[in-house]
Amino acid sequence: MLVLNEEQTRGALPFPELIETIANMFRSDCVMPVRHHHDMDVPGEATAVMLLMPAWVPGDHIGVKILNLFPDNHLRSLPTIIGTYLLSSGKTGEMLAMVEGGELTARRTAATSALAARYLAREDASTMLMVGTGRLSLNLMEAHAVGRPLKRFLIWGRNKEKAEETVRQAQTIGLDAVFAGDLATAASEADIISCATLSSEPLIRGEWLKPGSHLDLIGAYKPTMRESDDMAVRRSSLFVDTRAGALKEGGDIVQPIQAGIISKNDIKAEMAELAHGTHPGRTSAEEITLFKSVGAALEDLAGAILAFRHASGQVSR
Repeated sequence: MLVLNEEQTRGALPFPELIETIANMFRSDCVMPVRHHHDMDVPGEATAVMLLMPAWVPGDHIGVKILNLFPDNHLRSLPTIIGTYLLSSGKTGEMLAMVEGGELTARRTAATSALAARYLAREDASTMLMVGTGRLSLNLMEAHAVGRPLKRFLIWGRNKEKAEETVRQAQTIGLDAVFAGDLATAASEADIISCATLSSEPLIRGEWLKPGSHLDLIGAYKPTMRESDDMAVRRSSLFVDTRAGALKEGGDIVQPIQAGIISKNDIKAEMAELAHGTHPGRTSAEEITLFKSVGAALEDLAGAILAFRHASGQVSR
């Protein structure tokens, strides 16, 4: 059985291939049971979460991710997300690979957002605002740059020092990044706004969004969390990775529905419909689009299969 560490996992998941692999998985007959989601008390700290996410393509591959999310790990200089993915043969049950779960999660999440932007962001999008400075931030900027001609990256975070460090890291990998001191101004300039935070209160306000912008919401993974306000949701055409996940866990969708701002019927499409072409995605240059992602097990399975194939020499570069 192959065992891939963080660096090996990163190297085995180049974004152009990963985006296509995830698109194909959304078009497949992948079976994806409801994931186990368990809150865990951590004395004196924020509540942690354990996720168990199984998925399989009949006769092809089986996989399960065990993921622990500890919001206060930054206090210990540890990553928020720690986990492992176990990939097995769908024909024999043989265990094929153990893939580092944190890097897999970060890269497949970013790749899924970039895939959504393929259908929802304007083709001429050139400025991206990254809200949040965690592990996902660099991945999201790099992934979005694969599908759109992004020339300028604005980075905002609650902690100015962390935001400036993220700017330096982005510049190191060749992105033209600058620190965004004022969130409202940056949001009004951006063609793509990507949020990956642990915020419980709205950060992005609908009044800031310019016509034609695309809002990519990733961080609010509980119904009690939120990154956009009611006006942002009301002004936008709404899309999700999966209806089942977003309607249960995505606070940016759940809360406006509970408040009567929108209904579940206002969700225009989920990712599988976009990938199959049954919904066209963006329909005009002036349309404001919103994509809410809470994560789907098939994305992990797609990434794990690609990583295994690269690491075992089945894919050459």
